[in-house]
Amino acid sequence: MKGFQFSEFIPPEQKEGSKFDQLLNIFQQLLLLTSGDVEQAMAWMNQLDRQYGLTDDKYGMGNFFDELKEKGYLTEDNEEGRIVMTPKSEQTIRRSALEEIFGKLKRSKSGGNHNTPYTGTGDELSSDLRTYQFGDTLEQISMTESIRNAQINSGVEEFTLMERDLEVTEKEQKTQTSTVLMIDISHSMILYGEDRITPAKKVALALVELVKLKYPKDTLDIVVFGNDAWQIQAKDLPYLEVGPYHTNTVAGLELAMDLLRRRKNKNKQIFMITDGKPTCLKEGIKYYKNSFGLDRKVVSKTLTLAAQCRRLEIPITTFMIASDPYLKQFVQEFTKVNNGRAYYSGLQGLGNMMFEDFQRNRRKNIK
Repeated sequence: MKGFQFSEFIPPEQKEGSKFDQLLNIFQQLLLLTSGDVEQAMAWMNQLDRQYGLTDDKYGMGNFFDELKEKGYLTEDNEEGRIVMTPKSEQTIRRSALEEIFGKLKRSKSGGNHNTPYTGTGDELSSDLRTYQFGDTLEQISMTESIRNAQINSGVEEFTLMERDLEVTEKEQKTQTSTVLMIDISHSMILYGEDRITPAKKVALALVELVKLKYPKDTLDIVVFGNDAWQIQAKDLPYLEVGPYHTNTVAGLELAMDLLRRRKNKNKQIFMITDGKPTCLKEGIKYYKNSFGLDRKVVSKTLTLAAQCRRLEIPITTFMIASDPYLKQFVQEFTKVNNGRAYYSGLQGLGNMMFEDFQRNRRKNIK
């Protein structure tokens, strides 16, 4: 079970909730590690049970498996006869990732919009007050402040509420943001005995659920890139696997830009999770590859796209989960050309940094 550290989880006997809920938390982690392979995950559950005593004589692993099917987390694939995850299971994994990485976030009453530093015509009241202007709505009037002004201006005995007395609460302007999340699935994401793809998947799942719950008016597209780049859906994330690929960052950026080009709102951004240098280009039907250091041709094309994104006002935030000095130098140059941001992170801090940057990038000037 490479990459799985049982010590990261609180032992079930110390957790609240039923035995099923305790085991479900561990099972979800294993499903991510096995890229959705239910049989492999259950085999690992049995191995953990033997090692850590997860079950007892009253509730065994067989009871847990039956309950997973009864509660709609697993079903049988009629074509192949395999046990597979259901959409309910996929959603539960996203929710679990959201709570683990971003904390328990409450949905805002406004239904998911986010703030800019600017006030004006919007849909959520701020704490700022100003004098009444023609066109302000009745709900914006601050009755406490307005009555106080009237008492000062006309006195208590001849109390009269005039237009000059009215103060209103500003409405915060709301924006929509279109985000493309790029995930590197090249072979280096599992090299050197370190599983980097599972934390990346977990962060992506959490970001999907965050947008769905807190910012439903936003859009989030997911792009994976190896030798080529292609778009995947949120439901595909638990099953995502690394392949025998090089790193074609150019293909990923081109697809991300194409997706954002179709979005009509002004605020656009790209998040890229990668652990290596760009090593591949596609020229016609052939691939140009060079894994030996930073290739001038590949780097030049990558920087050209970074500059193009800057001209289109699309910031790129790079989450670099590697520490090689020459890779950092490339990312620094890439970030400077794009005027974006770069983070050099261990796997543990990836989620927190992405959340902070996702929130920060929302504060854009609406032209």
